[in-house]
Amino acid sequence: MAVLPIRPTPFFANKNQAFWNLQLAGWGGTAMLRAMSAVANGQPIDALVIIVIATITGFSLSLILAVIYGALMNRRPLVMWGGTAVVLALAVGVFAFIDSWVLQLTRPSNDGGFVRLFLGLYSYDLTLLGAWSALYYAINYFLQVEAQTDRLERLEAQATSAQLAMLRYQLNPHFLFNTLNSISTLVLLKQTETANAMLTRLSSFLRHTLVTQPGGKVTVAQEVETLKLYLDIERMRFEERLRTEFRIDPEAAKAQLPSMLLQPLVENAIKYGVSPMEDGAEISVSAQVVGPRLRVIVSDTGPGMASNTIIEGLPAVRPTHARRDSTGVGLANIRDRLAQAYGEEHRFEIRSPETGGFSVLIELPYEADEAKVPFTAAPAKARQTAAIQKPTGASSVHTLQPPRKAQPTS
Repeated sequence: MAVLPIRPTPFFANKNQAFWNLQLAGWGGTAMLRAMSAVANGQPIDALVIIVIATITGFSLSLILAVIYGALMNRRPLVMWGGTAVVLALAVGVFAFIDSWVLQLTRPSNDGGFVRLFLGLYSYDLTLLGAWSALYYAINYFLQVEAQTDRLERLEAQATSAQLAMLRYQLNPHFLFNTLNSISTLVLLKQTETANAMLTRLSSFLRHTLVTQPGGKVTVAQEVETLKLYLDIERMRFEERLRTEFRIDPEAAKAQLPSMLLQPLVENAIKYGVSPMEDGAEISVSAQVVGPRLRVIVSDTGPGMASNTIIEGLPAVRPTHARRDSTGVGLANIRDRLAQAYGEEHRFEIRSPETGGFSVLIELPYEADEAKVPFTAAPAKARQTAAIQKPTGASSVHTLQPPRKAQPTS
């Protein structure tokens, strides 16, 4: 027999219902305790009638107090606490007067007179309504603090989302500037067919990137497909000089990461790894799951980093005199996005061995999305193209050395 899952509803999800539940439970429990005490002490049956009347009186007075306290809660402290004291004293007086009057009617032989009976019951009723008032304020202040905490968390989430969106929007003009500059060069060289093909692929790439939310996440498989669209654009410029290789584990293909996270890394590798070398270079993208974390490495076989180009606090950005066309957006942008999205739960390192080459390692908490399509192999035509473009003996950077220098970012 199937059992339906039960999701407990928070007690204060409906404040009005919670108030009535507490009212009935509190005053009902008080009446029951007093009745049990009366029976245990052998009091006559009319004592139960007195207890019922006292309970109804207290219940009714607490409803009036709830309305008055609700109006006083948002006042200044002096007004609120002063008003509470006055209202509570009056309510207790009414409560004790009714109790004394009922006792005088049911037990006329009661010694001490009405005043003495009133004073005796006043202290008892003060304890009862005082405890009710303290509980009322405590619960309402707790609910206010909880509401403010929820509101603060929502505001922080909105601020983080806005920051991520700003960093994401910063990439598009940066990428468009470089691509449109290349198209302009092709037009000046009268290579109109190549320029037109690049514009067509650029529109496909932008249409693909608009599908995802600025602060959203995509799977590694979807990110790789976006990279392939981008590389199709760049391959129009560099042809066989740009060689690529993707090594994506099936489990890593389902992992989630911020959208458009890897494109600046590949763009950086093209600009400073492929472009300066006459024979070009190979760009490798690998992703694998290491324990509870996703590890992504983007590397190239370019010239690597020049010496004495590290800027403290901003790794992988050369000084402006070394690369005057660098805007310092790419890697710094990625570092900021990771810090916003994951805080201390991420790893971001840049490494370049003495023999050349450059790699960026990113580790994130593994978050699988089973609902999204896992990574599949590239079409046959794409695999053939990659095989033609890949040089003999080319290898990707796997063993990364400690960081010693910094590479520029476009």
